Amino acid sequence: MLLYLHIPYCDSKCHYCSFNSYTHKHNTQNRYMQSICIQLQYELERFKPSHNDIKTIFIGGGTPSTIDPSYYQDFFSIIKPYIDQNAEITAEANPNSATALWIKGMKALGVNRLSFGVQSFDDAKLHNLGRAHNKLQAIDAIKNAHAEGFEHISLDLIYNAKGDTKELLKKDIDTAFSLPIDHISAYELTIEEGTKFTNNDRQANDTLAFFVAQEIAKKGFDHYEISNFGTYQSRHNKGYWNLENYIGIGAGAVGFLNDTRLYPSTDIDGYISNPLHIKEERLTSKEILTEKIFLGLRSIIGIEISILPVHIRQKADFLVNSGKLTKSATHYYNKNFFLSDEIALYLMD
Repeated sequence: MLLYLHIPYCDSKCHYCSFNSYTHKHNTQNRYMQSICIQLQYELERFKPSHNDIKTIFIGGGTPSTIDPSYYQDFFSIIKPYIDQNAEITAEANPNSATALWIKGMKALGVNRLSFGVQSFDDAKLHNLGRAHNKLQAIDAIKNAHAEGFEHISLDLIYNAKGDTKELLKKDIDTAFSLPIDHISAYELTIEEGTKFTNNDRQANDTLAFFVAQEIAKKGFDHYEISNFGTYQSRHNKGYWNLENYIGIGAGAVGFLNDTRLYPSTDIDGYISNPLHIKEERLTSKEILTEKIFLGLRSIIGIEISILPVHIRQKADFLVNSGKLTKSATHYYNKNFFLSDEIALYLMD
């Protein structure tokens, strides 16, 4: 079982960000962190984990590093009996707010993996993206995490922003590999409604996706999902892609239990006033199959042969014979993650 905790606070709103995050409600943090404990107790009754059942925890946002570690103490006290002794516990962080003191405090709580929202080591690009940190802050934050004893450190990079070139991206990748990291998430910039960016802020250069993937792979990181690379592979991510059950805590989080998605309120004030107002969405067997196909093709998870109807297996076998997929005794695997959506649509048509 997995657990996700959403922290919807940010110091500033990045120009491309469409996530459920707020820059002007920091005065609600104390009440919010009390409310997540109320929801957590409720979800523990619903999911009924036993001792050591929770294998991974991911604290995302928003920006978890805007919350003082002391505010997380009650949450960890409640969940502690259910956490596996070898659990992966990740917190996202931004370099400008992940101080050495914050890093130390999170490690004391049991967090053993940090994921830094770096996006680039080019100061001009960071400014254009609306990021609140600079290159040196990013480097210092990662080095501080390593010095504090974090064995697993990840960073995010963005490509296909306006002005991106192979030279700039290679420099970003080279700088990343000069640091003590074992994981990179490389995301193509997408333009979402309601953000400051327009379509003019994104490049439509498909070759950059292949270039970034090849450059990272050349450095020795395995490409294990369309946007993820590492000598260490996030167990939490792989749990999502396997459609394992996961508890979703906080405003804007999502939970999943068997065949039902669970949606707490996205609004901070609404969530604080009633953290147990949770909408349920029952998924059909076809919807679950579709998700397993899309997620499996985007990653090394693959698609279990036994779950596929005969007509889809026939199409998958055709793709195997065409060199697009590979096949083991139990699974189909995608050889090119960047073609995953096209292959999935062909299989489901």
